[in-house]
Amino acid sequence: MTATRPAHAPSDHPKLPKAKIGVLIANLGTPDGTDYWSMRRYLNEFLSDKRVIDYPSWKWQPLLQLIILTKRPFSSGEAYESIWDHERNESPLLTITRNQTEAIAAQLADTFGDQVMVDFCMRYGNPSTMSKVEEMVKAGCDKILFFPLYPHYAGATSATANDQFFRALMKETWQPAARTVAPYFEHPDYIDALAQSVERAYAAAEEEPDILVVSYHGMPKRYLMQGDPYHCQCQKTTRLLKERLGWDDSKIMTTFQSVFGPEEWLKPYTVDHVADLAKQGKKKIAVIAPAFSADCIETLEEINEEIKESFEEAGGEDFTYIPCLNDEPAHIDVLCKVIADNLQGWTS
Repeated sequence: MTATRPAHAPSDHPKLPKAKIGVLIANLGTPDGTDYWSMRRYLNEFLSDKRVIDYPSWKWQPLLQLIILTKRPFSSGEAYESIWDHERNESPLLTITRNQTEAIAAQLADTFGDQVMVDFCMRYGNPSTMSKVEEMVKAGCDKILFFPLYPHYAGATSATANDQFFRALMKETWQPAARTVAPYFEHPDYIDALAQSVERAYAAAEEEPDILVVSYHGMPKRYLMQGDPYHCQCQKTTRLLKERLGWDDSKIMTTFQSVFGPEEWLKPYTVDHVADLAKQGKKKIAVIAPAFSADCIETLEEINEEIKESFEEAGGEDFTYIPCLNDEPAHIDVLCKVIADNLQGWTS
């Protein structure tokens, strides 16, 4: 809508856009390309985040800049290349997050009309959180609901996304009112959507898997000891999923993936444990990754390539990866319910 001057304002008062409520969805991020410099920029931003790697800068940065970032962009670029959408020239995470945002915007428009503006950003890479907050403020959003798309809270995911959102607000002359969305790991509709995806995958399988491996992104065990609730929230999601499916403990288990660095991380490690399952005679397994709201490098490449290979090399025969909820209608419904709950008091 065309900007107008406030009532009774003098003629030289700046025109202001119609007030709106912004809903800003955030995901982890994506490199702009798979080449060395795109990967290096992305990895530098990611691995320099103190929420992700909390070692002292004097100790970590020389190692990162002089060793890790001279080698890792090549291997990470190869991994991204294996899943890259060359037609769109973007990663699946970017495509899926955009699709989710468009579906959420359409559903919220049915409820709230043009009162709510929906967009997405990335914690690392583009579109940046800073740029999207700036766009929302310029568009007239005097209230912003910030929604990190992580079902489970962790310092290295939800907290660092919120940190960046607050940094963006620091740059605004006229700050909008702000809210952040709490994790939704135990929301009944989220659990039901997960269960439906499992039921669809099992119904499509020629033979039922021996066990469902519920693989979550890992983190150093030290973070759990320092009070991060992520491990407990993951365990609760698995328990609620098991109860919704009506299974006993022998049919489902929790593991953690994406170990990085020398210290101990949350166990059991997915890549090792699927090999153990194969050696124990579990020749048919399914893997699901509830901590990810959208398929990405950790699911499409790590689970469906590296972890699958570990299972098959140990004697496993049938590996089923159950995709993330992505832009499935049931998932969009859950996200819209969570958003609507968090908009109470702001919307008419």
